[in-house]
Amino acid sequence: MHSAEIELKFPVVSLGDLERRLAELGFRLDTPRTFESNTLYDTPERKLKNNGELLRIREYGERHIVTHKRHPDDEDTASPYKVRIETESEVSDGVALAEIFTRLGYAPAFRYEKWRSEYSHPAQMRSGVSGHVVIDETPIGVYAELEGPTGWIDQTLVALGVSPGVCLTESYGRLFTAWKERTGSPAENLTFDEVHAAELVAR
Repeated sequence: MHSAEIELKFPVVSLGDLERRLAELGFRLDTPRTFESNTLYDTPERKLKNNGELLRIREYGERHIVTHKRHPDDEDTASPYKVRIETESEVSDGVALAEIFTRLGYAPAFRYEKWRSEYSHPAQMRSGVSGHVVIDETPIGVYAELEGPTGWIDQTLVALGVSPGVCLTESYGRLFTAWKERTGSPAENLTFDEVHAAELVAR
């Protein structure tokens, strides 16, 4: 699948309040809370990162998904939304694909984990609106992502009572880097084991 991904993140202050508000607005839980493990691959010189590209293998429950992301050719750098050209496909054997990447000169560069829940609005879907909401419980906090047309994102933010001023376009990698700078954590990956182990040492 090849498409333009348009999204915004925002930090979740109260997970329970957000879940209740989504239910009040008619959103349906499509995918219950599921563990997700992501590995980014790159060359030793970080060629992909330096080019603004991403190559990822995601393990989501029992599924394995390979994804490539890049900036649009005509990117509007002033846009308040994060826009990426995304090409992805489900694969049957993530371990085999990782071996192929390694043989081609790519190696694991960064890992991040989260528990993800996915929501959509049945009435909106029937009317042709493809927006959806995901809630990500990460080792450094809970975030929600709105993905869909820009108008839908704006309307959903208003309905949820979320100010555009708190919205983010940073990747989890960048959020992790900023968190490390604030906390001085020695963790190298955004995984529950590494982050929690670093927090215990800091105490």
